[in-house]
Amino acid sequence: MLPKIRKNKCYRITIEEVKDEQATAKTLTFDYQDREDVFDVVEKLKQGSGLEASLATRVGVALRLLGPVMMQQRKHPLFAEFMPHFKQFMQHLKGTVKAAVKDKPLV
Repeated sequence: MLPKIRKNKCYRITIEEVKDEQATAKTLTFDYQDREDVFDVVEKLKQGSGLEASLATRVGVALRLLGPVMMQQRKHPLFAEFMPHFKQFMQHLKGTVKAAVKDKPLV
């Protein structure tokens, strides 16, 4: 039996500075790939994290941007000390969300 090959999903992130109409806003755009469906991650956080929707969105996107970089670079001096704490946080978050979503009907 052949192993299942997971195809990465491609995303484009755009951050636009909000200014008054006369000022020129700065924009930052980049593409990235993720093995997870970011929209699904955000939706599950909205349903099961206990955070308000806008915060759950920000947390979900932030974690999907930071997490894979940390996993790939876990021995890098910037991440080495933080990695055990991040791992513990993610395990707690996943357990919390999974338990909450299991108990809620999907809307």
